[in-house]
Amino acid sequence: MFDQYVSNELLQPKKMVSLATVSATCLNQFPLDFHGNLQRILRSIEISKQQGSRFRCGPELEISGYNCEDFFYEQDTINHSWEIFAELLKDGRCQDILVDVGLPVMFKGVTYNCRVIFLN
Repeated sequence: MFDQYVSNELLQPKKMVSLATVSATCLNQFPLDFHGNLQRILRSIEISKQQGSRFRCGPELEISGYNCEDFFYEQDTINHSWEIFAELLKDGRCQDILVDVGLPVMFKGVTYNCRVIFLN
């Protein structure tokens, strides 16, 4: 009875066409070391691409560093994080790979631990 509603093509098993390699990175990031953290992020992207990855997933708050504590209440911490994110977007090493980075995001006066995913 089910067959009359579904074409035979939909019932046939599909073969996997391609594989995607994912790099899950664990970086030694330092609180408020924005430029040092940027360099380590870029290096991890280079390594991910060399290993054939199509998607690079980084740790949470990797741009600002995780243990900023009270500095997460400072607008400068948020601003510097977005400045570093803008540098990532402009850097040629981030081309042709899906990149996932963690940074603090302020929305309506509340700071959130967020992920931002970008491609090219």
